[in-house]
Amino acid sequence: MKAPLLTRSIVRGIFLVFCFILSGVTAFATHLRAGNIIVKRIGTCDAKKYSITVIVYTNTLNTNVLFGGDQDYLDFGDKSPRILIPEIGPGHPNYSVIDAQRGIARAFYTVEWTYGGPGRYTISYVEPNRNEGVLNMDNSVNTTFYIETQIVIDPFLGCSTPADLTIPPIDRACSGKAFFHNPGAFDPDGNDSLSYEMVVPYRDRNATVLNYRAPNDPKFYVDFNTGNETDDGPPVFNINSLDGTITWDAPGFAGEYNIAFIVREWRKVLGKWVAMGYVRRDMQIIVEDDCNNQRPDLEVPEDVCIEAGKTLKETIIGTDPDIPPDKVKLEAFSQIFEFIPSESPATVSPDPAIFQNSPGKLEFEWHTTCEHIREQPYQVVFKVSDSRSNGVSLVTYKTWRIKVVGPAPKWNDATLDISKRQATIKWDPYFCVNAEKMQIWRKVDSTSFRPDTCQTGMPDYLGYTNIATIAAKTASGTQVTQYIDNNGGKGLAPGAMYCYRLVATFPLPDGGESYVSKDTCVGPIPADVPIITNVSVEKTGTTDGQIRVSWKRPFDANKTLYPPPYTYEVYRAIGYTRGTDSTLVATLSDTTFLDPGLNTEESIYNYSIAAYSPGSSLPIKFVGASDVASAVRLDTKSQVGQIQLNWTAVVPWSNQIQDHPRHLIYRGPEGSTESELVLIDSIDATIDGLQYTDKGQYNNTPLNEGTTYCYRVKTRGGYGNPAKIPEPLENFSQIICVQPGDSIPPCKPILTVDLLDCDQFKSQQNSCFGSTYSNVLNWSNDAATECQSDISSYRIYRSATPGGESVFIAEVPAVQTTYSDTNLPSFARCYTIVAVDRSGNESEPSEPVCNDNCPYYELPNVFTPNGDGKNDVFSAFNIRDYLESCSNPEECVIPQNLIEKCARFVEKVKFKVFNRWGQEVYSYESGSENSIFIDWDGKNSSGVELSPAVYYYVAEVTFITLDPGSSTQTFKGWVHLVDGQQ
Repeated sequence: MKAPLLTRSIVRGIFLVFCFILSGVTAFATHLRAGNIIVKRIGTCDAKKYSITVIVYTNTLNTNVLFGGDQDYLDFGDKSPRILIPEIGPGHPNYSVIDAQRGIARAFYTVEWTYGGPGRYTISYVEPNRNEGVLNMDNSVNTTFYIETQIVIDPFLGCSTPADLTIPPIDRACSGKAFFHNPGAFDPDGNDSLSYEMVVPYRDRNATVLNYRAPNDPKFYVDFNTGNETDDGPPVFNINSLDGTITWDAPGFAGEYNIAFIVREWRKVLGKWVAMGYVRRDMQIIVEDDCNNQRPDLEVPEDVCIEAGKTLKETIIGTDPDIPPDKVKLEAFSQIFEFIPSESPATVSPDPAIFQNSPGKLEFEWHTTCEHIREQPYQVVFKVSDSRSNGVSLVTYKTWRIKVVGPAPKWNDATLDISKRQATIKWDPYFCVNAEKMQIWRKVDSTSFRPDTCQTGMPDYLGYTNIATIAAKTASGTQVTQYIDNNGGKGLAPGAMYCYRLVATFPLPDGGESYVSKDTCVGPIPADVPIITNVSVEKTGTTDGQIRVSWKRPFDANKTLYPPPYTYEVYRAIGYTRGTDSTLVATLSDTTFLDPGLNTEESIYNYSIAAYSPGSSLPIKFVGASDVASAVRLDTKSQVGQIQLNWTAVVPWSNQIQDHPRHLIYRGPEGSTESELVLIDSIDATIDGLQYTDKGQYNNTPLNEGTTYCYRVKTRGGYGNPAKIPEPLENFSQIICVQPGDSIPPCKPILTVDLLDCDQFKSQQNSCFGSTYSNVLNWSNDAATECQSDISSYRIYRSATPGGESVFIAEVPAVQTTYSDTNLPSFARCYTIVAVDRSGNESEPSEPVCNDNCPYYELPNVFTPNGDGKNDVFSAFNIRDYLESCSNPEECVIPQNLIEKCARFVEKVKFKVFNRWGQEVYSYESGSENSIFIDWDGKNSSGVELSPAVYYYVAEVTFITLDPGSSTQTFKGWVHLVDGQQ
């Protein structure tokens, strides 16, 4: 039970007086209450330019100290000198009083800054001092106020724009009543997610304030065990990590409390979330007493998806439970209200907010456009406040999420060219002209799938393959509305009906995608070659495995040109797909073949069938060959209490068909043969995909750790041509055995990288004009085979510097032991790799391996700036003139001595020229539109031509290398400026 109100007030008063006596200064003195730094990118990521705004809330009671001035430093985080923020106070346009009664004013300072290169930069502001009387830290009036925001500029991750926070970091609470607050944060980039975490306020970088206590510390309560609003439990204080709502249930002693929290930005890169920048906000909560009030409530719509081009209208209702009810004021905060008029911002009415009789209404309306499409939903934070003339008003926050998605593309036509075995598919001009790409998906056989609301893109489980992603527009801006599918030049598979769907995608940073289109189909393709129908593992073994291969005769072949009966050749290769290593394993007249003596336990096999006609005379005629089809490969992932199965086959038919969707799951004890396995379950492959998790559902018998279970799967598929190729086509996987709950990780792999040979690289004709590069990785396993037998995949990580933050870039199957990291801006990268077993256990990372660039820079010692077009400027050695004269630069023949001297892997150049008396006559720095080649025209910095003479230079060149600390080199030399007319 809580203490009586009078008693609690007396206790709090004694507590506050005691705090003030300890501080030894006048209450309510200087001066900073709360704040944060908001950073916005200006222009493109490559520009590395940002607008930085420091926002603070100051105390105005009993103090004339202003924001900014001596000792008030803004640090850009790039080792450049700190700057002082000028004093900003009454009369300044960046200053405003927001609550005169409580002495609260807002001030801000904005500056633009350009960063020199990639990096993770922590921008910070420090100023003495906080305002007096903050209860949950010691001696606040003599405690420095510190805030920071971090940005990331990375060539792989892109640039970060940390969250913008729309609701001020100062709020009022009522003692004994639960307090709620939301910062109203949003991601300006649109494609990132935000998370929230509570931290301790700072007094300097990495230095917390002294003796910080959380606001729900027992020190601030008469009876801590009944400190919540309902008097039945201790108070809680936390922040929702997903939506940022701060809950304090409930405040104790009246007074001022400061808290801090981080709003962190996360970006999805290659399927994994990577931490980007963050905002560290320092916030003040002013708790007041005597709150005989009940909190108002909000009714907000459910989270929604809306198709771009449609209008969203909703009514938000705020109510007050007091009798009689207080008036209520409803407010909304979101970036969608801040769009300029041409960007169709959302609106609310009434605006500005007013107090209304309860229930109050806020009418929301937003006419969405294609420019609003993005991957992440927009967040609208609603706030309802009640009106109390004799006490503190209470508030409630609720968040509404709105996702704007692209409409589904619409088909126009689809035709089949039988002679070329290719399809031409056409669609209407897309509604959203800002779409960047059009994804083209293909599947054998049709499906009636229609996406649910908010289900954008192509679901993985439907079995479609992304055969192409093309630009939505040509270079001239005309929409692309057709695609020709010839199956990568191989032609569409005979016997099959092909169906297509489209998904439009939108450019970063917002990203986003459309609903998937309906399907459109062509075919079936004439079956004028053998049609392979079965590649089924009949027996699993390392030396005695068997695979049954079956096919249908070429029933659409021209029997005049290719009269039956036909002879068939069966070809086999290892792997899912065919390379150049196929082997003839049988010649026969039948349409089925049992292939014996195989290692079906460890290897994957694929097959094709060639048909021959005897004709009327020798030699026999080649009718044609089937498409390649692999066996079904089953893999497992062992987990505690369950085993996950995944299976794959690369075949010309579909194993996810609507008429026969169910795949069958068989299981048995260790040592079971195919006939001893029992059917335990089935899955709908068009809904669940090609996976199944055994949790002991069969006979309700849990799986036992230490017990080995063996599995086999039967797939069922078809060509979408059941009249001529009966369905379902049934094929078995191999048997695979596993125990649940495996916790033993694989051994650490041994990784190598094909290191760059600089002498060889510098001699190559294309080394001077490469714009993208590749690193080839190779790995092997430790000799200890007992920890290698169940490896299922390898995960590859990359970093830009030795010991730098590693980023996941790829996961490859266990059968693969090499990987090419392509489209890199330079070779300078480090790598590690981990092995992953079927239970998801990861090995220790391999020892890191790094490749580096071969940087080079050389300057000549003579030039003749006489305007004759020959040697007119002083430039680093390069091959620009040769490239400009070639229609195909990679076929240009460039003098070998110039190849070896050309500038390579140069990030920036600072260049100064001095006369013989040591006076600087010219300076130059690359960047923006300035070239790294310098191209000095012989004039001084004022544009006046210099006299022919010998001049001396210093060039500070920063190369792109692994070690930033040693990447800058200084070149000193002389150059003879020659008149050229002599």
